[in-house]
Order: sequence, then structure tokens, then C-alpha cells
Amino acid sequence: MTRPTLPRIDIAIEAMAWSEALPHAKVLATQAADAALGDEHRRGVAILLTDDHTVRDLNRRYRREDAPTNVLSFPAIDNTHGELGDIALAFGVCESEARAQSKPLADHLRHLVIHGILHLLGYDHQDEAEASAMESLERELLARMGVSDPYTLSPALDVPKDVGAHG
Repeated sequence: MTRPTLPRIDIAIEAMAWSEALPHAKVLATQAADAALGDEHRRGVAILLTDDHTVRDLNRRYRREDAPTNVLSFPAIDNTHGELGDIALAFGVCESEARAQSKPLADHLRHLVIHGILHLLGYDHQDEAEASAMESLERELLARMGVSDPYTLSPALDVPKDVGAHG
């Protein structure tokens, strides 16, 4: 009898700002990825913690948008090895958003990892119903990790509820 293969979660830290700001960034990202993948998903994902320049370049090349964003999701084209896809997070954008929204960067990282993986799993937020379903699942997964609702902001802040333009 063969044992089921656990999901492979590969995390690369390309921008050292992630490690400097969050010494346990890999652990946080792994926990969030595990939560998003759940028991029924046994597919691999790669997470790149990088800088704004790299994400801007990826965004320009693959989405034709010449701007950095917080998280990008890239579904795997060839799933013969069970790969789900890749996500990339831009440190500067993520850090700025966390500061502007008065939330810990660690919580924002976990939220965006979950958000990116949910995109890989087919979730989207193109209309109100899709957005509501995706946000509800994000809230549920984050709450299990003790992370506050990412869509509830301080009343003093005038920040839109969307986490940013991403793919």
C-alpha cells in the first residue's frame, strides 16, 4: 500500500527584505499554503517571496500591466507531475499595504499566500458573488490560524477592501 504524497510547498526567498522583516517568513507562508491546499489537494505549489521590481516585470510580461502588485498567481500548464502552480509576492507592495491597513506584515503575508493559492484552485473575484465566496473562504482559513479578518479595516483608514490588482 502506498502512502499519499503530501503537497509539496517550495518557498524561495529572493528578496532578503522578507527575511529581515519576517525571520519566519517561510514558516508563515508554509502554514498559509497548507491551510489553502487543505486535505483534498495533493498538488505542489511554488511560492516566490521577491521584490517589487521582479513582480512588476512578471506583471508586465504575463498580464501586460506595467506596475508592481502584491501577489501574482500562475497556474501550472503541465500538470503531469501534479503541480498546481506558482505565486509571487512583492515585498514593497505587501509591506506598504500592511502598514497602510494597520495590520501585521505576517498576517498580510498569510492572507496573500492563501489568496494566491485560491486563485490557482480556480477561485476568482470578477463579480460580487465570486468575490464574496472567495473572501468568505479566506476569512475562514485565516481565522483557523488566528488571523483577523483581512477585509475589516480600522474605521480611520480609507483603504479599499480589495487586496490589490493581481492575477
